[in-house]
Amino acid sequence: MQTQEDIERLKSIVQTLLDEAKRQGATAAEAGLSQENGLSVTARMGEVETIEHHCDQGLGVTVFFGKRKGSASSTDLSLQAIKETVSAACSIARYTSEDEFSGLPDKAVLATEFPDLDLNHPWVLTADDAIALAIECEAAALSYDKEIVNSEGASVNTHQGIRVLGNSLGFLQGRLSTRHSLSCSVVAQRGESMQRDYWYSVSRAADELEAAEIIGRKAGERTVKRLAARRISTRQCPVLFCAEVASGLLGSLIGAISGGSLYRKSTFLLDALDTQIFPDFINLYEQPLLKGGLGSSAYDGEGVATQARDLVKDGYLRGYVLDTYSARKLGLQTTGNAGGVHNLTITPGLQDFQGMLKLLDTGLLVTECMGQGVNRVNGSYSRGAAGFWVEKGEIQYPVEEITIAGNLKDMYKAIVAVGNDVDYRGNTRTGSILIEQMSIAGD
Repeated sequence: MQTQEDIERLKSIVQTLLDEAKRQGATAAEAGLSQENGLSVTARMGEVETIEHHCDQGLGVTVFFGKRKGSASSTDLSLQAIKETVSAACSIARYTSEDEFSGLPDKAVLATEFPDLDLNHPWVLTADDAIALAIECEAAALSYDKEIVNSEGASVNTHQGIRVLGNSLGFLQGRLSTRHSLSCSVVAQRGESMQRDYWYSVSRAADELEAAEIIGRKAGERTVKRLAARRISTRQCPVLFCAEVASGLLGSLIGAISGGSLYRKSTFLLDALDTQIFPDFINLYEQPLLKGGLGSSAYDGEGVATQARDLVKDGYLRGYVLDTYSARKLGLQTTGNAGGVHNLTITPGLQDFQGMLKLLDTGLLVTECMGQGVNRVNGSYSRGAAGFWVEKGEIQYPVEEITIAGNLKDMYKAIVAVGNDVDYRGNTRTGSILIEQMSIAGD
């Protein structure tokens, strides 16, 4: 189990990296170091399949010689390795071309306050206890219904890590965090129809995970419901994305308003700031200082202070997602998003999942998307999908082997409602999302 003393030890190593970079002639430098420990156990058909103990570490350093940049990394934390890693980065920097936009963030935007975000909850879990949990979870899934005939296993994972970041502007901080998960996946058969599905729970704290039996039964229930799936004919109809799939729609938005896409002019939302891209009831914002959040952090990957802010307000795009380099390329200021967004949240509506089905009335409920058919340049959206056909607000039968298509610009504006069935198991927090109409390609 890692402690505050370990953070201080690793901070001293990062400071040594920075001092060595200065000694070798760098005009500026930043360095990061991570050390992670964990346990992963998988059980299948009541037997232990894998037991893995993780112990990983690594460091990286980026140096600047004026506007020339070089980077190098190592898994060796010895003093000799530090000198060699810095030397490699310096050698690269001396031969690279100058880039007027490169360099450290401005000192004024670096984080200076570091509240306790409640991210560290070690789980004292032996391999035997983890095995028992995995077997219990899988047994609950296998016993859910006689049509469940096989298993892809149940897994228990516990992880604790330290990440330290420092730069030559005086920023040097480290944090401890944990992440625990329990998952199960099984296979069901009815006649010639076979289906698989899964369920999982993830949290910073082990006591906030769903019970093993509940996860197993949900995995079993979801799998059996998919049996005897059919294709439907090609049509246009309303589409309801369940919460765990809806997060992908918001992920596509973040990609489109990220700095790299903007300065390369490779996004369908180019120059869209302060224009309406959603209905006026849509609000989307970051919550980086949320206690216990899976995406919480007081600073980004460059040490820039994060802040709660609106990305979409009353349907209007109010902010981009920028790191220091992309901000400079665009003539803007960094938004503290080096490494991504932090607890991206869409304001939920009033309807629970059953209420969202009633709003859908007759149409397609999507519970799984496949493939990478999203074109960030023009907004074209076309993905394989599976789910359920719904009539009069009631699920009728499972659907598979179809394609759903549209354009993200149109899809965002055609959002009818967002459910309050929020999925908290990731960095994006959203309920189910109902879109007024999409094209369905089937038989």
